[in-house]
Amino acid sequence: MKVETNNDLLKKWQQEIENLNPADIIKWAINNFGASNLVFASSLGIEDQIITHIILNITKEIKIFTIDTGRMFQETYDLIERTEERYNFKFHIYFPDYKDVEDMVSEKGINLFYYSIENRKLCCKTRKIEPLQRALKGTNCWICGLRKEQSITRENINAIEYDDVNGLYKLNPLFKWSLVQCWEYVKLNNIPVNNLYNKGFPSIGCMPCTRAVKKGEDIRAGRWWWENPEHKECGLHKR
Repeated sequence: MKVETNNDLLKKWQQEIENLNPADIIKWAINNFGASNLVFASSLGIEDQIITHIILNITKEIKIFTIDTGRMFQETYDLIERTEERYNFKFHIYFPDYKDVEDMVSEKGINLFYYSIENRKLCCKTRKIEPLQRALKGTNCWICGLRKEQSITRENINAIEYDDVNGLYKLNPLFKWSLVQCWEYVKLNNIPVNNLYNKGFPSIGCMPCTRAVKKGEDIRAGRWWWENPEHKECGLHKR
C-alpha cells in the first residue's frame, strides 16, 4: 500500500532539514516516522557505511538491509562480515527470486547485460528491484546513501523526497556531502569500507558490471562503462 504524500508538507520538510547534519536528519526522521517505519537500504558503499555507523550510534530499531544479487565481489561479502562484527548487529539480506533468475538466464544468457540496455535493466530489475520492493513493504520511508555529487542523474536530489515508484518517502542524509567529506568522516571514525576502494574502484556494484576507473575519470565511470552516463542507474533510484 502506498504512503499518501502532500506536496506542501514535503516542501516544508525539505526546508526543515535541508541544513541539518546527517545524524540530525536521521533523528528528525525517527521523530516524524518512528524507527519501526524506517528502513535503510545499504549497498555497502562508503556512503552507506557512514550511514550505518550513524544509525547504529543512534538506535538499533531501524532495519538495515542489503541485497545480494548473486554476482557480488568477494570483497563485498567480506565487508558484510567485518561490519557486523564491528557494530554487533546483523544485516537483513534479501536475494532475488531464484525462478526469475533461472528464467532470465535461460532466455537471455548468463551475461545478458552486455548486449543491450534493455537486457541490463532486466537483470537489474530481477536481481535488485524485485528484492527491494519486498524489503520496503510495510514501511513509510527508506534511507539511502545518495549524494548530489555522485552523477548527473542525482544532482537534483533533496534531503527528503517522495518516491513515486515505490510509494513512500526517501531520505538522503548525505545528499550535500562531497566525497572528500565522506573519506574524512570514515578515517575519523575508523569505519570499515570495501577493500576495492584501494584498487581503483570508487563505485562498487555487481562484479560483471563494475571495473576500476582510470585517473581523471568520473567516479561512476566504472559502472556499466559501456553505456552513456544518463543511463547509468539500475532502477533502484528511478526519478
